[in-house]
Order: sequence, then structure tokens, then C-alpha cells
Amino acid sequence: MSNKSPLVSIIFAAYNESAHAERLLKSIKDQTYLNIEPLVVVDKKTTDNTLETAKKYAPKSFLGGMERSENRNMGIQKSSGDYLLLLDADMILTAGVVEECVNIMIKDPQIKTITVPEKSIGDSFWAKCKAFERNFYFIEGDTAVEASRFFEKKAVVNVGGYDANITGPEDWDLPERINLEYPKKARTKSYIIHNEGNVSLFKLMKKKNYYAKLAHVYMKKHSVSTFSTKTIYFLRPVFYKHWKLWFKNPVIGLGTIFMLTMEFIAGGVGFLQGKFSKV
Repeated sequence: MSNKSPLVSIIFAAYNESAHAERLLKSIKDQTYLNIEPLVVVDKKTTDNTLETAKKYAPKSFLGGMERSENRNMGIQKSSGDYLLLLDADMILTAGVVEECVNIMIKDPQIKTITVPEKSIGDSFWAKCKAFERNFYFIEGDTAVEASRFFEKKAVVNVGGYDANITGPEDWDLPERINLEYPKKARTKSYIIHNEGNVSLFKLMKKKNYYAKLAHVYMKKHSVSTFSTKTIYFLRPVFYKHWKLWFKNPVIGLGTIFMLTMEFIAGGVGFLQGKFSKV
């Protein structure tokens, strides 16, 4: 790929993610597309050597704020790319992701947002349950869950970047605002690996609780019902359309149902805390 090709800025925010950040940055280095600018914004509360690790691979690595949306916006402001790929630190890119995204946008300039599907991996029982859940979305795509990660930078700047008042649902909010003006969108065949590691059920619940505290801001902004496929796992048709998958590994299937139930409870508590207690 020629250096005259469009520059792609790959941005991710990180908090105590030294090991994950190194794996992600190595996968960026191994992309088939060459004209890439990696950019890392490290949460200022980070206590490990994430920033030092990032600087080995990404000269554009900075100390940011304390929320993901704020840090992503900082990365966008400091980026030089024509296109942006926004990731989380615990992700790993398969080799052809960036090249496929660039080719899609060059072929059709009306496309400003691209979804890259995710496959989860992990060591713990609950990581395997999370991987099982994500497999349903991976099969055909689920707009209630999947959000675009690859963008034309001009389109992102035109809508004002990420909403700093939202943490969690901002992954949905940004592309939805772009798609109001540019409704045409795409989904790649190549994918991202999401490394859940040795995650515990408690950690999954804690994460869901935290992100749900500002969900009411997103829901009001986009007129999302409290009872919708975005908010309630068990309303998602993909789980029933591919019902045979539940019987392929009954133990993981039952664990996934329990995990989703506990995440739903934790998220519900967080939603109520955020909406009524202003936590």
C-alpha cells in the first residue's frame, strides 16, 4: 500500500492497560494497510506503565482525562488522519481490518461509518460466556449491540465528536448522529478480537453498572425506550433466531443466561442511580 494512500488514525483510550495496549499496538503494526498513525490517550488515574508502553509503539501518546469520551475527543483533536478507527485497549485487530475499511470508503464516499464485528476470547468461564453471547451478534450483525468504529474524520468533526456527557452508550451515540446526515453505512467481513482475559462476573456487573449510570442521557437524546433491544438483552431477536446455538454447549449457554441476567440487574441499578440519584 502506497504512502499516498489516505492516512488512518487509530485511537484508543487506556486505563491501566499496559499488557493489552502492547498487544493492540502490535496488531496495528501488523496491518496490511501501511499508512497508519497510532494514537493513545491514557487515563490520568493510570498507575501502571501504560503510557511508557504506548510510547514505544505510538509517539503520539498522551496523558488525558478520566472519562473515555473525553479522552477519545482528545485523540481526535490530535490526530492527522483522513479516517479514524476508534478502539478499546483490550482489542486486537486482525490483519486486514484497516485495508478493508479504507477500500469501502474510497469505493463509496457516501459511507461515513463502518461497523467492524467483534469476536471475544478469554480464559475464565465468564469470558467464555461473553464470547458465546457475542457470537450471536457476529453471525449476522445486530444494530442493538454493534456500533460503528471506523469513520471519515470530517464527519466526526462536523457532529462535534463524542458527547462528553455520555460514557458507555457513546459508542452508539456518535455514529447515530452521523447517520442522521449520512444514513448509508457498511459492515466489514474482517473482524476485531476482543480479549476478555480472566474476567469475573463481578467485574462484568461492575462495568455494566458504571456505564448504565449515564444511559438515561443517551436514551433521552435518541428517544430510546426503557424497554428496547438496546436496554434489555432478552428482547434481542438474534438470540431466538439462532436458538439451536444454546444447545450446542448447555453449560456455557446456561452460564450466559445467568451472566446476562446479572448484568441486566447491575445495569438497571446503575440506570436508576444515574437518573434519580445523579451519581
